[in-house]
Amino acid sequence: MAVQLELIATAPMGLEAVVARELQQLGYTDTKVENGRVTFPGSLIDICRCNLWLRTSDRILIKMGEFEARTFDELFEGTKALPWQEFIPANGEFPVEGRSHKSQLSSVPACQGIVKKAIVEKLKETYHTEWFPENGPRYVIEVILLNDKALLTLDTTGPGLHKRGYRKHATEAPLKETLAAALIQLSRWNPSRPFYDPCCGSGTLPIEAAMIGWNVAPGLRRSFNSENWPVIPDSLWQEARDEAFDAFDDSIPLEITGSDIDPGAIEIAKAAAKAAGFAKEIKFEALPAARIQPSGEYGCLITNPPYGERIGEEKEVRKLIAQLGRLSVQLPTWSFFALSPTKTFESDFGRKADKRRKLYNGRIECQYYQFLGPLPPRRTE
Repeated sequence: MAVQLELIATAPMGLEAVVARELQQLGYTDTKVENGRVTFPGSLIDICRCNLWLRTSDRILIKMGEFEARTFDELFEGTKALPWQEFIPANGEFPVEGRSHKSQLSSVPACQGIVKKAIVEKLKETYHTEWFPENGPRYVIEVILLNDKALLTLDTTGPGLHKRGYRKHATEAPLKETLAAALIQLSRWNPSRPFYDPCCGSGTLPIEAAMIGWNVAPGLRRSFNSENWPVIPDSLWQEARDEAFDAFDDSIPLEITGSDIDPGAIEIAKAAAKAAGFAKEIKFEALPAARIQPSGEYGCLITNPPYGERIGEEKEVRKLIAQLGRLSVQLPTWSFFALSPTKTFESDFGRKADKRRKLYNGRIECQYYQFLGPLPPRRTE
């Protein structure tokens, strides 16, 4: 099969540029940023590397094709013309998912049915059989119709990339690991600076910081659908995993702390940190935000404070934000970062943010408030 593929790293809304920057740091310089995705050329081993390494993307897709589709006939013929047989074996399981927006073909179930039928016809020509057992490796196909154009993709990831494998339990409304990694990357924190999260919940932000600090590939502890695909040799996955193990560096000292008012959350966070391999490196403590005392200079406080959805809660959340504002005065060399939908955040904090960025936590529209302290002095050799 053709080695050169068009790959897509899907991105949560507002994080496309962060995903593109990650790809560029991994050596993928020819990127095209679009709404909700970053497209780039790659080969089979790049499927392995990107699934293992991308911290802020949701999944890695193969772009199978894109074409005009105003009628079911056009959708059928356009789908059938694509090289499905290069990926899907005779026993492959190939469910079809779909979305439609601003398109004449608006019935998603009907479009899914047409795409499935077209792929079956294509595979019949290759495998000379009328029946496919679908009891083998899984190939999730998605058809997206937008403005009468069909985009067909093949999902190489399986469960989303936020499922790192270290979190067995979670607190209510946990922060997705991919979003947590993005907040850290946007803060420009690095392991030479102290890190503190005073509303750590199940520990996602501190754990993601530790993984960045030690250069741990986030996908190292999990498996992916495409690991079972005959088209990708096991040797490529082994090569990519070996590279990731070689890049890991546990010699870097980490100063990472998470605290939360809920002792139950702290127990969950400690279990997750242990599963991720950071039981000794991350300090967790059950403390109300009013009592925290971050140590060190030029640190980063990064947090996702609770959202006040009821009247009593809102008052408590505003009080918490005010406490963080007072703490920022006591820690003049620290930078403070908070993801929150609270409209009064800046006035409660006590000053205007140096930067704001609109991001979505699930479907909740938030602002990422950034209060920037001085940068650490450059170390002289």
